[in-house]
Parts: sequence; structure tokens; C-alpha cells
Amino acid sequence: MKITRIAAYRVELPLHEGSYRWSGGKSVEVFDSTVVRIETDAGLAGHGEICPLGPFYLPAYAAGARTGIAELAPHLLDEDPTKLARLNRRMDAALQGHPYVKSAIDMACWDILGQAAGFPVCELLGGRYGSDFVLYRAISQGEPDEMAKSVAGYRAEGYRRFQLKVGSDVETDIARIRAVSEALEPGDVVVADANTGWLPHEAARVVRGVRDVDIYIEQPCATYEECLSIRRRTDHPFVLDEIIDGIPILLRGHADGAMDVVNIKISKFGGLTKARQARDLCVELGIAMTIEDSWGGDIVTAAIAHLAHSTPPQFLFTATDFNSYVTVSIADGAPQRAGGRLSASSEPGLGVRPRMEVLGEAVFSSER
Repeated sequence: MKITRIAAYRVELPLHEGSYRWSGGKSVEVFDSTVVRIETDAGLAGHGEICPLGPFYLPAYAAGARTGIAELAPHLLDEDPTKLARLNRRMDAALQGHPYVKSAIDMACWDILGQAAGFPVCELLGGRYGSDFVLYRAISQGEPDEMAKSVAGYRAEGYRRFQLKVGSDVETDIARIRAVSEALEPGDVVVADANTGWLPHEAARVVRGVRDVDIYIEQPCATYEECLSIRRRTDHPFVLDEIIDGIPILLRGHADGAMDVVNIKISKFGGLTKARQARDLCVELGIAMTIEDSWGGDIVTAAIAHLAHSTPPQFLFTATDFNSYVTVSIADGAPQRAGGRLSASSEPGLGVRPRMEVLGEAVFSSER
């Protein structure tokens, strides 16, 4: 089997809540997502998606994804999309770094592999565990009482795990955490996610100020060393996210006892192939994981579902369903949450069928 055509499509994903806000005053109202379609001489086509969280969250941005995909595409024509390790080496040789650029391509190739093999991608990633898995809901940054009300509202929809967007001034963040904690019910799990927004002295004040609250602390500061310094002065369970982008940092963090949970974002690793490697290493090291991505719609949500559903449940802290946050559906067959839980499709591949009437015309196409 050989790749005969690679095309990319741009689609806007508005939010049900109007905007998504996190540390440093950052916010997004409409997400700029890119869908990749890979066609083969066997008549199979696979699809992937990459949706950076704006240009100010990680070293990634939407127009850069499309430019990078256009750069890579000619190098991948006539390659076998089912040879994932070879294909990833080819991408790495053709374009140094830029893992987010490669993520949608790798994702689309897994879709093709699953279709060719006749199996859902989760079966090829290690096998399906159980009938579904637990989700978290991100609570956009706002006033303390507003965030507490949001938690109560999403709990009514079935969510029991919540990620609070903090990372602003110390007093307000402490108030946010306390307001939400007072609204919790037995079995709820809450993560205070600063998204690198605190300086070390601020993070130290927050963890001291909520010492009596049962809560996880996520990515308080910008660097590994700063986060480790806060980890060493609190007994709260600790999550690392933005700095987790490869195998070396996972090994270093494990050796230093720097975290209890890590977030595996598919596009930060360059796609499902390398995210699975990280997932499997975490299982061997005994590190729990949140399986997710930077953002996305139906196709990213499907990929998350397959990686999460093939993760041993005791190591799956939680996952997310981005397609429930946005108002536009870009694919039929994508998983839909039910009672705060999600399951991967049982159809071959990712199990999604892109809605071409929504995607429109390709913004670029490369073919042999």
C-alpha cells in the first residue's frame, strides 16, 4: 500500500461557553483546527486532526501546522502508511522537531492501519479495557462562585473529575479552590491547573493556603526545576503537563519523584505512535496518566478515546472529550460522552467519517 495524496482542511470550532480562559489572561473563542486526509492506492483513506490551543500556549500554532504539513507531504508520497515506525522516521528526517505538525499525519495513518487490519485502533494500541473510561471537565477561569456553579452543573451531566483553571493572583486562586472544594460531593476529584501561571513564590503561597483541601496541583510553574521545587514543599498529589513532551523528561521526572500523574497530549509527542510509547513507559514506571491533546474536535476526540481505552484502567487517571466543548461536528461516528464517560468506536480504524460539507475545500493538496 502506498500514499497517493495528502490534503489538509481548515475548520473553525466555536465553543458552547463562548470562550475558554486560563492563566495569564489567555483565552480563545474559536479554535482553528486542521484536518488531514491521506489517500492510498488501495482505496483506503485515513484522517487525522491537529488543533493547537492558540499560538501562546505551546510552541505550536494553527497556520504553522498547515505550513509544516505542506512541507512534509511531498516526502511521504509513495510511503506505506501502515509502516508507522518507518513513516515517523521519514517525517523526522524530513522535518526536524515540530512534533505537532506530524501528529495529524501519524493519526491518519493509524486510521488507515486499523481499516486495513479490520480492527479498531484501540485493539492495535494494546487492546480495549472495559466498556468505557472516565472523563474530566475543564472549568474555565472565572470568579470563584462562578467556577463552583460550573462544577455543580457539569456534575449534573455525569462528570466527577474537574480541572480548575487557576494561575492568576494568589488570593483569588485560593478562593477559587476553596469555593469549589465546598461544593464537592464524595467521589469528586479536583485538579487545580495553573498552566505554568505562577512564579515559585506564588505557587508556594497557594499550596500552603490550600494545605487542608483534597486537591491535585497541576503544572504550577513554567520550568521543570521550578515545578520540582514546589513538589518538594507540598504533600498534594502532583501533575505535570506542559513540560511533558518526550521520553527523556518522563525518565527524569520519575527518577526525581517529580510527579504522581502526567498528561500525555498526543500532538506534543508527534502522534499516536510516540504517545503510545510514552503511555507504555508510564505503565512500566507506575505513573498514572491523563490522555488528551491540546484541543480538537471529533477526530482528535476519537484518537484520544482509542489511546485511553487501550490504557490499563489503574493507570488512566482521566481523559477528555473535546468534541463536547465545541458547537461544530466535523465527523460522523465520533465517540460521544455518556454520564461523564466515553468509549472508543468498535469500527475499524478511528471509526470516524469526516463531514466533507463542513470541511469544505482543501487548503492544500499534494499528490503523485
